[in-house]
Amino acid sequence: MEKPRTARLLHQLLVLYQRVALYKIRDVRQPAQQTFEYRIEEIMAIAPTSKQANVLVVGANGGIGLGFVKALLNDDSIQTLFATYRSPESAEELLSLEAESPQLKCLKLDITEEEQVVQAIAQISAAVPNLHWVINCVGILHEGDLQPEKSLRQINADQLMRYFQVNSIGAVLLAKHLMPLFKHGDRSVFATVSAKIGSIEDNYLGGWYGYRASKAALNMLMKTTSIEYSRRCPKTIITLLHPGTTDTQLSKPFQRNVPADKLFSVERTVSQLMDIIQNLTFKDNGSFFSWDGSPLPW
Repeated sequence: MEKPRTARLLHQLLVLYQRVALYKIRDVRQPAQQTFEYRIEEIMAIAPTSKQANVLVVGANGGIGLGFVKALLNDDSIQTLFATYRSPESAEELLSLEAESPQLKCLKLDITEEEQVVQAIAQISAAVPNLHWVINCVGILHEGDLQPEKSLRQINADQLMRYFQVNSIGAVLLAKHLMPLFKHGDRSVFATVSAKIGSIEDNYLGGWYGYRASKAALNMLMKTTSIEYSRRCPKTIITLLHPGTTDTQLSKPFQRNVPADKLFSVERTVSQLMDIIQNLTFKDNGSFFSWDGSPLPW
């Protein structure tokens, strides 16, 4: 679960102190004014987004997305929390939370359908003037007959397209239509849950063609988005996050060989990713991080 606000602020100030100390060691010859400007930039970059923040969690009907919703409902700095789900049948717990939580607004959304993306964002825009955090948790590894391929013999064009529609294209459609809600003066974050398996450089095992390729495509699409956003929404940090193997329906069929200490609960995963999101600076725009905060190779 999320840290209490006071503890979170203390943690952020500690991170700031460490970064400033490292900077002063490396740049001891810099004029004092430049050091001061750097410190102000860092303070602004890790300061709380807003006392009345508006947040969107995409893919919140279960797993990590639902975990984010539960954690954010305990954050008194959140004014409005929007959460999307694909079908009511898969979102019973989320919808029950909405009935209990006045700040939670649930929206039906399939991010593979651009018209639904447009409609959902229109609903958000009618309710709030801007967003401070967007956390996209949508992803697919298996679904009915769709299973990760172990060899080229199992490649199927329709199944490959399904991987790309859900894991890659949906995220960039969100980025396309969310941009007006990020055009404001507050620090904001657009985080997308990716996967280390999408790293081309880190691919030593092969297999899982569609999932690997769709996550690699997601990384490229959001990296490219970060460059455009840096010009058009300069206060927004785009990041990609590898959550580690988390005990959800997505990983359930593949947990047998995962060491116990590497199979994370949803609560632990959300806490770890929240720490990363809260401590991002503008220099992290377009970066790819593992669950422990370490950078991952593309």
